[in-house]
Amino acid sequence: MTEQAASRLVDGIVRKGYAERRPRPEDARARLVVPTERGRACARAAEEAAAQVVGGWAELLDEGEVRALRDRLARIAPYGPIRPSW
Repeated sequence: MTEQAASRLVDGIVRKGYAERRPRPEDARARLVVPTERGRACARAAEEAAAQVVGGWAELLDEGEVRALRDRLARIAPYGPIRPSW
């Protein structure tokens, strides 16, 4: 992703109220992008929705199949879910 595209993406997130830009204390030239309460609520809702979907899989698959699925997904995304740094 180019710097310009990333900046436009952040502009949209800020404009919609999911995050705000703040000065970075160590570097006056840089800005931090920090989630607002609305942004944190959106992230929580997305995690809850994903948990419901995954929970449904456990109802359809036996324990061994769930374990195999988890193992295969770990090969694709070895570091687990993407987590914001806030």
